[in-house]
Amino acid sequence: MAAPEIRRTLSDPAALEALAHPVRLDLLSFLMSHGAATASECARAVDDNPSNCSYHLRVLAKHGLVEPVASADGRERPWQATITGLSLDLDSEDPSVAASATAMLEASLQLDYQLAREHVRRRDRIEGEWRDVDAHAQYGLRVTPAELRSLVERIDAIVRPYIAATRADAPDDAAVASLSLLAFPRPTFGEEPR
Repeated sequence: MAAPEIRRTLSDPAALEALAHPVRLDLLSFLMSHGAATASECARAVDDNPSNCSYHLRVLAKHGLVEPVASADGRERPWQATITGLSLDLDSEDPSVAASATAMLEASLQLDYQLAREHVRRRDRIEGEWRDVDAHAQYGLRVTPAELRSLVERIDAIVRPYIAATRADAPDDAAVASLSLLAFPRPTFGEEPR
């Protein structure tokens, strides 16, 4: 049985600003997709040091995004994400919420591309099927806003059953993979989108 999905719409500017930090965003993403981990395990995953990760985990905990969990031996201090996904209110009427959400989205895009660049740099070390299934696709679409919304919703419906934080039926050979989706009207020089 799949774990329940716990999506949270962030509207607190302080929480959004906390997530605009690339290490915190990477830590939260790691914990959401891999499950509970210690600061040392997090540090290896996000290429940082354990003390810095401990600090950033405490900041995330202050905003209710992660929490400490009991360890089997009582000595380790694992952390887990309290959510399985996020939504942002980029169009908030509160300018501080909109600005903080925009900053967090920019940090998220930066992290996505950083991870993709790192994959490309290390691609020659990946063996077998995993190397054969990576993809980069960019499509120039001619769509209405309603068609683009529908397309994004349909893709989301296809992907949602595979989300690492909620999937309970993953085969033994499954691993965490990253899939990003960007959908926006292509910027035009001096023109408003039609």
